[in-house]
Amino acid sequence: MSGASKLRGYVALAVDRRAGKTTPRAYLDECLKRIAELDPSIGAFVNLNKDGAIKAADASTARWRDGKPLSPIDGMPVAIKDIIETADMPTGQGSPLFEGEESRRDSASVHALREAGAIILGKTTTTEFAATHPWHKTKNPHDPGRTPGGSSSGSSAAVGAGMVPAGLGTQVVGSILRPASFCGAVGFKPSVGAINRSGSHDHFSQSCQGAIGATLADTWAVLRAIADRAGGDPGFVGLAGDVNFARRAKPARLGVLETGGWGATTAGARKAFADAKERLAKTGVELKSRADDPGIEAVEQAIADAQPFTLAINAWEGRWPLNTYADLDAAKLSQGARERLKVAEATTQRQYGEMIARRATIRATYAAAASRYDAFVTLGACGAAPVGLGSTGNTAMNVAASLLGCPALTLPLLSDEGLPLGLQLLGSIDRDAALFDVANWVARDVFDRGDLVGAAT
Repeated sequence: MSGASKLRGYVALAVDRRAGKTTPRAYLDECLKRIAELDPSIGAFVNLNKDGAIKAADASTARWRDGKPLSPIDGMPVAIKDIIETADMPTGQGSPLFEGEESRRDSASVHALREAGAIILGKTTTTEFAATHPWHKTKNPHDPGRTPGGSSSGSSAAVGAGMVPAGLGTQVVGSILRPASFCGAVGFKPSVGAINRSGSHDHFSQSCQGAIGATLADTWAVLRAIADRAGGDPGFVGLAGDVNFARRAKPARLGVLETGGWGATTAGARKAFADAKERLAKTGVELKSRADDPGIEAVEQAIADAQPFTLAINAWEGRWPLNTYADLDAAKLSQGARERLKVAEATTQRQYGEMIARRATIRATYAAAASRYDAFVTLGACGAAPVGLGSTGNTAMNVAASLLGCPALTLPLLSDEGLPLGLQLLGSIDRDAALFDVANWVARDVFDRGDLVGAAT
């Protein structure tokens, strides 16, 4: 079903746009053609603003022709997860309660993208309130009988199918990294607070707004454009640094993390990761694991229960607005949402305070170990996307990055059951650009995947 390889990354075509060999309108037309062909069977989009996109593409084409693009992503079609507000399309939050609901305003990130000249092409499916229940039955672009993952289901499926070069997603547990891994896309969850979430319905303390892209360059450029114009969450400076994809900086030392989810991984995923470690070792980079470094062992112990611990934090933080939604119409809430509300109502403020204090200790343990490594490597998911559409898959391999608040990337470099599987990289908080430097080296020099980098040449 997938044809992601047929749609080139947008940033990589900058030279051709400047030379007039291609245009933003031509690129959009290709995206619209692929959406018409593929999305009826995938179901990634809940809304498209085709007329508005064409108008924006024509304006961008004129700017490139005149040598005055607004940014490197001027004219890039971008898909927006349907919990992020857009002035020209409804924001349904994946719930029957809010289907067709219009706020008539752009979120901070969407407004920033428009200022950068990006084309806001459509809204993509999300699970209910970006949690677990998939009201929309989006299919995996590589196997329609399997989940695309969630909660950023539609953005990952749209990019993985080659319908758009990039989409916005959000993550509080594993909602960017896991679906990107399942769908064969680059997924980036930045440092906590790095991207302004104002106007996005994900208020949890571990929530991050990030991007899913066809290439590393497209993924970085989208978030760089947002941060330049909207900064980070209130109280955070925002995404810092720049990435030079022409630079080939080999890391000196990489750490290996199993995380608390290792027991849930498939045999095929473990074999793929072992092969990846062997590739890395052959480059001469130093690899250390929990058996080699007490600092890594301390991290492994600290994040052993990251999944249930994060869900306990989220339950309290989600008490509102779930209680108000239950007042509106409890019948339109999934059973999972009602159960989360019960857990929240049984949690005390004192217990929440203890959890936040423990999380700070966990993050300090990680920071101490991370200061001695260029990055950590692990699996992007427990294995290939599971069969069936009733679940979005296990978050166990992704939740550590959310709990730690650190930047994390998943790269579509591995496979399991003949389907995509990501190699996940974790960095140090607020050193997001440095993580992309490592990812650039891994893609180019370890896996010979310069196409995955997609930088302008």
